[in-house]
Amino acid sequence: MKVYTTEKIRNVVLLGHGGSGKTSLAEAMAYLSGITSRMGKVTDGNTVSDYGKEEQKRQFSISTSVIPIEWEGYKINIIDTPGYFDFVGEVEEAMSAAGAAIIVVNGKSGIEVGTQKAWELCEKYKIPRFIYVSNMDVDNASFRQVVEDMTNLYGKKMAPFHLPIREDEKFVGYINVITETGNRWQGKEVVPCEVPEYNKPNLQICRDTLMEAVAETSEEMMERYFGGETFSEAEIRAALRTDVCDCSIVPMTMGSNVLCQGVYTLLDDIIKYMPSPENREVAGINMKTNEIYHADYDFSKAKSAYIWKTIVDPFIGKYSLIKVNSGVLKTDDLIYNVDKDIEEKIGKLYVLQGNKPIEVPELHAGDIGALAKLSGARTGNSLSTKNLTIKYGKTEISTPYTYMRYKPKNKADVDKIAQALQKIGHEDQTMKVVNDAENRQMLLYGMGDQHLDIIVSKLLNEYKVEVELTTPKIAYKETIKKTSDVEYKYKKQSGGHGQYGHVKMRFSPSNDLETPYVFEQEVVGGAVPKNFFPAVEKGLQDSVQKGPMAAYPVVGVKAVLYDGSYHPVDSSELAFKMATIQAFKKGFMEAHPVLLEPIASLKVTVPDAYTGDIMSDLNKRRGRVLGMNPAAGGLQIIEADIPMSGLFGYCTDLRSMTGGRGEYAYEFARYEQAPSDVQEKEVAARAAKVAENNVDE
Repeated sequence: MKVYTTEKIRNVVLLGHGGSGKTSLAEAMAYLSGITSRMGKVTDGNTVSDYGKEEQKRQFSISTSVIPIEWEGYKINIIDTPGYFDFVGEVEEAMSAAGAAIIVVNGKSGIEVGTQKAWELCEKYKIPRFIYVSNMDVDNASFRQVVEDMTNLYGKKMAPFHLPIREDEKFVGYINVITETGNRWQGKEVVPCEVPEYNKPNLQICRDTLMEAVAETSEEMMERYFGGETFSEAEIRAALRTDVCDCSIVPMTMGSNVLCQGVYTLLDDIIKYMPSPENREVAGINMKTNEIYHADYDFSKAKSAYIWKTIVDPFIGKYSLIKVNSGVLKTDDLIYNVDKDIEEKIGKLYVLQGNKPIEVPELHAGDIGALAKLSGARTGNSLSTKNLTIKYGKTEISTPYTYMRYKPKNKADVDKIAQALQKIGHEDQTMKVVNDAENRQMLLYGMGDQHLDIIVSKLLNEYKVEVELTTPKIAYKETIKKTSDVEYKYKKQSGGHGQYGHVKMRFSPSNDLETPYVFEQEVVGGAVPKNFFPAVEKGLQDSVQKGPMAAYPVVGVKAVLYDGSYHPVDSSELAFKMATIQAFKKGFMEAHPVLLEPIASLKVTVPDAYTGDIMSDLNKRRGRVLGMNPAAGGLQIIEADIPMSGLFGYCTDLRSMTGGRGEYAYEFARYEQAPSDVQEKEVAARAAKVAENNVDE
């Protein structure tokens, strides 16, 4: 592939609801540009961008992929993203590398939740966008309806650049609103045609809207417009490019991906109207002077780049996908990783076409490429020279809240599983592994049930290790509410030295739920010698690991050793430790033991219409609604306290209740006493495990 300078580059991300046609659009673009000799299909598992085994098996995108194509002397980096909510982290990474977006809307399904989420992302990152209506060859597809719905949602900035020509319910051509000309498809060719009569009124409305937008770009244009002058095509295009780049106009176009209709004009329009990196801004911090460094994709400045994505594939190896923020990266350059404090030679430079690495001699500012085998490099790292160290802000990635407990099917695979999950974690920032040592369980966090399912499938198919997911244990704790006074004598005689330890202890609530226990001694007269006090405390340390009631960790207990006795020959540290353990069990159970459950502070963001359903559902989960606050865009933020046990499966239920429009976040708040029915259930479960001799499960 040729080397392209900054002004000849376009970085375009494909966004939209799952199944809207992003991957098939990327495939049509790849085919038209000559990358492929035949168009692949998602259903056949042979597209350029969906190259992963899981993607081919499930027939939808899971990872973001880049397809650089060459078009009319320009390079367009097409970034194909997943449309399903479980893979939002991939989309967020792609947004950090994109300079413009195409929001793909299925002409048959119309605007869906994913369409609105894509729009919100573009607004957040201030990215110019096109709306591309796909599936126009399908009978029920309606471009007019999508235009109407988008205009109702986002106002008059929606500007159709093309209108469909239909005959006998078939999509046969399009009208160019700018040139007011008709075009028909004859095989792969486009031939001029008359604008059909039924299209003329609509064409006039769209044309007037465009001319108003053009006129608003300057006072001079406005005067000419009101003076009845007509603008030249060059003037119109120049003005529209300005409007598209500053997001005051969103062009709308349409086509059929499978028939490659409308894709040619879309590629042309990307070149004509979408910004090159030189029209975008990017800034970092100069770590030596602590001043803001305006890189702004300037090729004449010192080289710097940002790792926006990592690919770890057992078959193709590890690649760090970079966006060059300034300067020109060349083969064998020395590059300094600011975050890891490592300087290394980058070796070869690549561009990735799906999973196919293509070597290039250099990458100019604004371009997207890949570096292989950078030691220690991670997504979000900044690369620069050691003389001018520049650090760029990391992309915000969504927090995973859905989690399951995982266990290896084969215990010998524990290390292999840990290594495989570490590799997946380098690639997927929305996956998290947590060791819940208190409850002796390993937790796998993801964006939803489907996400976790795919991670398990990847482990099996790509890393040849098998895990099973089960419902996680809730991190309950045990404490006491009253005071008890107990004694225990540990005495064993078995020839030779015996064992003797005798303690008298009081147990009471310490009112400090942050610490397991507080130990004090009030022994007088040497009833228990001082050298055995540490053994008593060791007995307490062991006892609070698993409480006597339901085997959960103990908190908030004050233990006072006030008396006891010893034997000058038979007493030992072990004996006093064992005596303490038995005294603790007895004293704890006599001091009105209770179960504490973890409570989370929950925030649920939903459209107004769903607040009733959400609050009703939270009540069923024993949640306490604390209040509601309105947010922008007709949303409400519901705040509630909820037991952690009530959050299990909440992600799926919330999406189901709100059609995917609801979002939630939570954090641990505190422990509260669990209701008696919850406590009884946990105690019964503990008793059942003891009966099965499987206490350590």
